[in-house]
Amino acid sequence: MRLLTVRQALAHPRFLLTAWPWRAAGYLLSSAPVGLAVLMVLLVGVALGGVLAVVLVGLPLLALLALLALLGLPVAAVERRRLRLVDGRPARSPHRAPDGPGPAVWARTRFREPATWRELGFTLVLATVLWPLDLLVAVVVLGVPLGLLGTPLVMATVGGGEEVRVLKLWLATSWPQASAAALVGLLMLAVSGYVLGAVAAGRAELTRALLAPADGERQERVAELVRSRVRLVDAFEAERRRIERDLHDGAQQRLVALSMTLGLARLDAPPGPLADQLAKAHDEAGKALAELRDLIQGIHPQVLADHGLGAAVADAADRSAVPVDVSVDLPGRLPEAVEAAAYFVVCEALANIGKHSGAGRAEVTGRHEGGLLALEVRDDGRGGADAERGSGLTGLADRVSVLDGTISLSSPPGGPTLLRVEIPCEWRTEHFA
Repeated sequence: MRLLTVRQALAHPRFLLTAWPWRAAGYLLSSAPVGLAVLMVLLVGVALGGVLAVVLVGLPLLALLALLALLGLPVAAVERRRLRLVDGRPARSPHRAPDGPGPAVWARTRFREPATWRELGFTLVLATVLWPLDLLVAVVVLGVPLGLLGTPLVMATVGGGEEVRVLKLWLATSWPQASAAALVGLLMLAVSGYVLGAVAAGRAELTRALLAPADGERQERVAELVRSRVRLVDAFEAERRRIERDLHDGAQQRLVALSMTLGLARLDAPPGPLADQLAKAHDEAGKALAELRDLIQGIHPQVLADHGLGAAVADAADRSAVPVDVSVDLPGRLPEAVEAAAYFVVCEALANIGKHSGAGRAEVTGRHEGGLLALEVRDDGRGGADAERGSGLTGLADRVSVLDGTISLSSPPGGPTLLRVEIPCEWRTEHFA
């Protein structure tokens, strides 16, 4: 069995024969130089801040305070690397990637993260409490048994073979006493390995809980899952546009040419069975062309790509079986994924109104305020709609959720029914250049 942590190694029967006791001792002893260096930086920073507060108040003092607040970041990085001495599990950074390039964006992201302030608190505790405790435990737990174990050697060299003071507490005046002290030291050294392992395990768990929490790893996985879903939606939209373009420029053009050819042949054919067959074929070609155009419209309407969400919603309202009033105030263009998701939600809602609501009239309103696109579809039908009973909105709700949006449905028995879509987004800057 591969042992990943000193805590797991403590339960192993051959713990003292492995490198884990020495790794635990190294982990505790190496805390001292790190903590001492951090303490010196803090003292210098506080002293410098006091001078600046008296002599020069303003941006230099704020810059110094900001640097001190960010001191926890490099210290936490060092501590996560030191953690490998006693814990082989990955210790990932809980920080997320900045929203954009540049030091200002990086700093803004870091100051807004709870992990930054948690690491600063750990740094202060490390500089004032943890490293002295680590050093004290390591020195006492190792120093006492090693001092006893070296009693015969000290007696032979310094004591002239006659006497030696053991740990400066009592006097050994004979070799049997010195040997007994060494035997006790050997037994205590074995126990010290377990003590060091237990203390190092506790210290490592504290470090992991504060600097590499499990929820941070889960958040990282969730963030990666959201990013992958967004990439899938983008790929899906690109594929939809490709299919729409291929059908529009390929199959539709061929059907148009076929319909024209059949129409010309129908005009040239003399009355009779051949003319009747040509007329029938011409009508079928026209129906196939109409169905193909409806299919292309359903895949990705050209009006949405060319003129945006407002025009596409108005076009969908014109094709609705129920009269629809449209009031969509969108002076610019939104991201393509947002426009597509909102458009298909409106189309599905209007289709449901025409099929199930018994409404005499519907209304679509939309606006963009405060970085949020809000669309509402309401009707005066009988109500009682349920998004979970095959209305077609469930899949669209998943699609909207990928964009951090929400869909809410209110449809009490007797009506009215209100569907609201909210998607956070910003304008496309190229349309305001």
